[in-house]
Amino acid sequence: MEIPLSLYIHMPWCVHKCPYCDFNSHTLKQTPDYAAYINHLLADLKQDLPLCQQRALQTIFIGGGTPSLFSAELIDRLLTQIHQLIPINQNAEITIEANPNSVDVARFTGYQQAGINRISIGVQSLQADKLQALGRVHNPLEAINAAKLAHSLNLHSFNLDLMHGLPNQSLDDALFDLSQVIDLSPPHLSWYQLTIEPNTLFGAKPPRLPDDDNLWDIYQQGDALLTAKGYQQYEISAYAKPGFKCQHNLNYWRFGDYLGIGCGAHGKLTQADGQIRRTVKTRHPKGYLQGRYLAQSYLVPKQELPFEFFMNRFRLIEPTPKQEFIERTALPLQTIDQPIAQALEQGYLTETAHHWQVTEHGKLFLNSLLELFL
Repeated sequence: MEIPLSLYIHMPWCVHKCPYCDFNSHTLKQTPDYAAYINHLLADLKQDLPLCQQRALQTIFIGGGTPSLFSAELIDRLLTQIHQLIPINQNAEITIEANPNSVDVARFTGYQQAGINRISIGVQSLQADKLQALGRVHNPLEAINAAKLAHSLNLHSFNLDLMHGLPNQSLDDALFDLSQVIDLSPPHLSWYQLTIEPNTLFGAKPPRLPDDDNLWDIYQQGDALLTAKGYQQYEISAYAKPGFKCQHNLNYWRFGDYLGIGCGAHGKLTQADGQIRRTVKTRHPKGYLQGRYLAQSYLVPKQELPFEFFMNRFRLIEPTPKQEFIERTALPLQTIDQPIAQALEQGYLTETAHHWQVTEHGKLFLNSLLELFL
């Protein structure tokens, strides 16, 4: 069976670097040459085409940074020329990320006309004090208006990003935020806990976050609220109404293939002989805009593939087909007999003739489960 192929496109610039963000984003000091960057993205893609084995793209995701800094005209040129380089499935999900303060009717309509059929909006909170603590440059009304605009465009879908476990956030604060976002009725909701990452401002000066008991209460009550409102959890931090799961992210978690173009973008491509190649692109815009695209390209050692496969696959709530492990890693099931036996014995997994399923116990101790495959 052919392994699905996606394309990730990274736009590296932001108006302001958030203190929690460890993504490859660069604060605007002067207006970049956005048109030149589009040209380099296309040149980068041309270099990667031999890795695709003539497969069509099933999904495209334009992330950042803040992709909505790019005009609709430039996004249209980018997608039009990508289509000339590589086939795109006629039903492909094509997503662009946007910040609420960079949203307007003309821009969103232009994105839609360019071929965008899904927008992911970084709301994070609908409380002004929490947005300020997170270093966000939008206000609650802008976030609400962006969601209403996304609804009005009759896109295939849109997503709202919402954080919990914020500095000095109470249970009531977190549930208020979640309720307000649910009232906006997004087809898809990414609801995830703030984590402190190294090499960020919060990493250097950590804020006071809710303790583990409060975080657990927020998660349990929030999950119950989402379920009651018709949202289905299908991934650790993602909920969707029926029929609106993010296909791009599903391809990641199912260990599908993806090209990565743009500053710091990562790619994973299965070669004709079954070996998996990973690519990493130059992180800094200066080097990238000089035509130095590829920073690393290497084959993943076979002994590392079980961990990589399950690290992705066990993020999903759905069962993991055994046949998928064979197809995506080119390894026999016997390779993982020992760790699977240990996972079953410790109650992390259940098993049928065709699937593995992570148990509730396994979800709570996911890191311990994954360590069995190292």
